[in-house]
Amino acid sequence: MQTPESPGAARPTSRDVARAAGVSQATVSLVLGDKWRGRVSERTAGTVREAARTLGYRPNLAARNLRLGRTRTALLVVPALTNEFFARVYTGAATVAARHGFGVVLYPSPDGVGPAKDPFASARAALDGIIASSMAADALKAFHGTDLPLVMLDSDPADSGAAAHVNLDIADGMRQVAAHLLGHGHRRFLHLASAVPSWTFDVRAAALAEVLGQEAGSATGDVTVRTVRAPLDVDGARTAAERALTGPGPRPTALICDDDILAAGACKAVRRLGLRVPEDVSVTGFDDLALATAVEPELTTVRLPAERIGERGMAALLAVLAGGTPEPGDLPVTLMARDSSGPAPA
Repeated sequence: MQTPESPGAARPTSRDVARAAGVSQATVSLVLGDKWRGRVSERTAGTVREAARTLGYRPNLAARNLRLGRTRTALLVVPALTNEFFARVYTGAATVAARHGFGVVLYPSPDGVGPAKDPFASARAALDGIIASSMAADALKAFHGTDLPLVMLDSDPADSGAAAHVNLDIADGMRQVAAHLLGHGHRRFLHLASAVPSWTFDVRAAALAEVLGQEAGSATGDVTVRTVRAPLDVDGARTAAERALTGPGPRPTALICDDDILAAGACKAVRRLGLRVPEDVSVTGFDDLALATAVEPELTTVRLPAERIGERGMAALLAVLAGGTPEPGDLPVTLMARDSSGPAPA
């Protein structure tokens, strides 16, 4: 017996689905094209989807795209492929895209900084739109001058070249970190900042400076913070942290790192100097990557909903393509307090 998936079986058609569901082909087209709301009942839509699943029906996207004059393809531009955060952004974007018959092409900018080159002979002909995660607007000049809508993720909302922005509440994340450490009695801070120029890192620095600056101007006025920049890799972060911890002046009791990779390097630096985390020096990260719970002690960090921002980014692009308005508001972030932070040493 042949099934719809068997090599010799005839490919099921929309007519077969309509017959199995007891509806018209027009209804099948509305349901499987996700245009049924307000036209078809939810029960009928479920019946059609179940019939299509049982028969193994797959719509002919090539023919549909010829009729629409669109490729149903989005390009996701990211700074690098080595950071799991961007893999999770892609997962979220691809999940939403698949529900609407779209594909997502993942493309890293050269060396993680840009400008990103057009990976196609003509982006206009190959794409329906672009999503850019944690990229500066001027890094996307290759795509300017086209009529392709651009959705920017985790980027400066003042950039006017985008059709929509979807951001995380990065500033609140850094405020949560600062409040957590201040609550543990810390007063001498080192900000291990990313050397990569990016809006998202600028926001972290500004939020931290604001909170600690207010604390320094309070009645006690005993808060100090020093900023040291480091490349986004463990060895570079370790070297920068070692120099800062052994430099002149009182040793900082808390290292606030722009991301978890920098924090992992900072933890190595503390241990190599014969100090303990967190008894002598507390360390915090940002992102909540997998390594945050792989290191020992586990890392206090800020969890960023990477998949959710990918989902929202793709949904925003689809809304723009449909002439609608993307969902407003920044996505909240969460402090994950773990064992790498604790009370300031006496």
